[in-house]
Amino acid sequence: MLLERSFTTHKKLEPELKLKLANQLGVPPRQVAIWYQNKRARWRTQSLEVEYSTVQVKLENALADKRRLERDVKQLREELRKAHEMLFGNLKKMNQNNNGAVFDSNCSSDFSDQRGSSGLHDLHHQHNHHQEDIGDEVLQQFDHELYACLIGAGGSAWG
Repeated sequence: MLLERSFTTHKKLEPELKLKLANQLGVPPRQVAIWYQNKRARWRTQSLEVEYSTVQVKLENALADKRRLERDVKQLREELRKAHEMLFGNLKKMNQNNNGAVFDSNCSSDFSDQRGSSGLHDLHHQHNHHQEDIGDEVLQQFDHELYACLIGAGGSAWG
C-alpha cells in the first residue's frame, strides 16, 4: 500500500507529502493526516512493547545475577567463618603450647563481623608485637597458616 511505504520512509507527514498522497489516492488530505496519526500511534505502541520486553528480560537477568551473588556471598561468609574457626583454633593451641607467648586470652575469633579488615590488622599487629617471644620457625608456620586460612586452603600446618 502506498501509505505504508510512505510511512516506512517518512514517519512525520509533511504538508507537501500529505497533498501528494491525497492526490495519488483520491482522498481528502485530512484523511491521509488521520491515517498517519493513527499509524504513528500504533508504531509508538509497538516500539514501547518491544522496549518493555527488552527491559523485562534485563530485569530478569539482573534478578538472577542478584540471587547468584547472594548465594556466592553466603558461601563466602561460610568459608570465612570456617577459616576463622580454623585460624583461632590453631592460635589457641599455639597459645597453650607456648604458655601465652603468642596471643593473650582475650583474642576474639569474631573479629570480622563488624570490623572488616581492621581485625586482620589487629591480628597482624599482635603477631608482630610478640615476634621477639617466639622462634622464627613458629612465626613462619604461623604466617603460612594465616595465609592458608585467608585464601581458603583446607589443610592445617599445625596438625
